[in-house]
Amino acid sequence: MTLRQLEVFLAIARAQGYRRAAEALHTSQPALSQHIRELERELGARLFDRLGRGIALTEAGRLVEERAQRVFATLADAREVVGELQGLQRGSLLIGASTTPGIYVLPALIGRFRRRYPGIELRLRIANSRVMEEAVRAHELDLAVVGGHGLAPGEECLAAGLVDELVLVVGRRHPWARSREVAPARLAEEPLLVREEGSATRQVTERTLERAGVRWRVGMELNHTEAIKQAVMAGLGIGFLSAHTVAQELRSGSLVVLDVRGFPRVQRWYVVHRRHKRLPPVAQAFRAFLRDEGAGLLAQIMEGASPSPRGAGVRSG
Repeated sequence: MTLRQLEVFLAIARAQGYRRAAEALHTSQPALSQHIRELERELGARLFDRLGRGIALTEAGRLVEERAQRVFATLADAREVVGELQGLQRGSLLIGASTTPGIYVLPALIGRFRRRYPGIELRLRIANSRVMEEAVRAHELDLAVVGGHGLAPGEECLAAGLVDELVLVVGRRHPWARSREVAPARLAEEPLLVREEGSATRQVTERTLERAGVRWRVGMELNHTEAIKQAVMAGLGIGFLSAHTVAQELRSGSLVVLDVRGFPRVQRWYVVHRRHKRLPPVAQAFRAFLRDEGAGLLAQIMEGASPSPRGAGVRSG
């Protein structure tokens, strides 16, 4: 029995399927299946039952899940103890992030952090907010940066210092592209391209539309921000995306940002960790770094995107 097999087992149990687990671990479904077959062979018991398109833990699987979570909690505790002895000269940190901050924001900040603390080994896992929150609850991560978070029992959630702006984007040839704003009621006229269930971007978008009493219709569900951008540029619909994700497209003029009259736009990302789990010094330093360094990041991105990013990126041809 290996730690990798237990990691794969917990990922599949948490995602309730092989496909999403493979995406979270950045590997293939056949590779996950091989790990589970080897683990079941060693234990002499089946760990999952197939239920239509989904799966469920067997009784043996539930017992293994509980003990596997203890194993990873013990390993995390060992890292904390060693990290405290070494201070910030040496140590390791395992963090998670939802898709938008994980891809578009954290890499640059992690680069700055590692230049400040070159002896720290930092690993980053990326999946949607729901998967990352569940990983924190299972003690698989030191902390996670997510959006649209609601506290669960035993969790602590702090503003990360990272501000996000949710913006409406249309393609440069869209009829609305020459406007600077659009009335909320008009959103029902166009198919809305949305992220998958479990995405904070989708959660915040739907919550904002519901609170404003706006009707909308889902044109397509896509599980990646880049796919939504390409679909919007292809004229398949409109979308709400983080401003952090569209800076390059605003500069090139391939996408246009519109104000939605009366809509709040600013959101925050949050650092989530277990309330009763003492954060090691490395994790405390990283959390403070995010608070201090991330505050002005959105303003920098939007200022560099174009002289007038909303409605001004329209190009002919």
